[in-house]
Amino acid sequence: MYNTYFFSSMAKQTPPIITLLSLLILFFMISITTEGTEKSSYGYDSRKLFVFGDSYVDTGNFLNSPSYKPPYGITFPHHPSGRFSDGRVLTDYIAASSLNIKSPAPYSLRNSSDLQFGINFAYGGTGVFDTSLKGPNMTTQIDTFEELIKQNIYNKSEIDSSFALVSVAGNDYFQYFFKDGKSLKDVLVFGASIIKQLSINLKRIHSIGINKIAIGLQEPTGCLPVITKTYDKCNDTINLLFMKHNEMLLQAVEDLNKESESVFVATLDLYKSFLSVIETMQKNSTVENVLRPCCVPESSSYECGSVDERGQKKYSLCDKPELSFFWDAFHPTQNGWDAVYKMVRTSLSL
Repeated sequence: MYNTYFFSSMAKQTPPIITLLSLLILFFMISITTEGTEKSSYGYDSRKLFVFGDSYVDTGNFLNSPSYKPPYGITFPHHPSGRFSDGRVLTDYIAASSLNIKSPAPYSLRNSSDLQFGINFAYGGTGVFDTSLKGPNMTTQIDTFEELIKQNIYNKSEIDSSFALVSVAGNDYFQYFFKDGKSLKDVLVFGASIIKQLSINLKRIHSIGINKIAIGLQEPTGCLPVITKTYDKCNDTINLLFMKHNEMLLQAVEDLNKESESVFVATLDLYKSFLSVIETMQKNSTVENVLRPCCVPESSSYECGSVDERGQKKYSLCDKPELSFFWDAFHPTQNGWDAVYKMVRTSLSL
């Protein structure tokens, strides 16, 4: 604490011009100290976040995607930013609210000044394995991360105290089941291969030095608008398939944590949180159909953000995205992600 008697005594003995100069110097020093405190509290010296996976956590890596076209980003940051939503996605909430840092820079847009918060390698449309979009699958994303570590971009203590977020596998199933037309029995066998590779990938991230990893369980895919537009309700058969995936993933995570000296993988239950938020909105929201997306293409030939050769919109947009859970056929709105994050954040022991 400052000695107030000392300051009052000095005021009596010091000429006015010296007192004024002293006050100016003191004010300058306090300003510097305050500025430094604000930077530190926002995470300039905090842990880093490394993100792997698909569009649920991608914040701008898929440069030629619809997410870089209006109306994506109308809520945040008020222009298209490469997020598959009208605003923030799960990555943004975990970075800001759980780690007190800015969202890490997308790898595609990185520069040296952005790396202090970590790096986002997630790429919309990709999976554990290769998908039709040809973006970097999870293994390739980890390869890139490992190459950066070998270049000493981060030191060991930075990696040891960092956190990894993983959201992946949905596109693998869509590719295999819906596009390739495989049977349900085939999909279950394929699911086992997904879990096996996911376990390898999680162990690899851990071996690089990340001691805390959170992986999202699969959402109730049968409730996504791409499915419900045909059934007008959640498809229970498809949801059962993804419940089976989640059961296998939970067992794999349990096995990984048993093999390690400490628990290093946590799961985020996107399945239950999606269903819970949807059910709550169905009861309390003024939205006519919670399963309907805010941004609706005119036909199956178009997607959200499509325009014709004259620049005319080929989609319709709801008046209030903040009242919708789904933004487009696959992805939640910022409002949706906010509600989901509030339900899964207790799983994050950061």
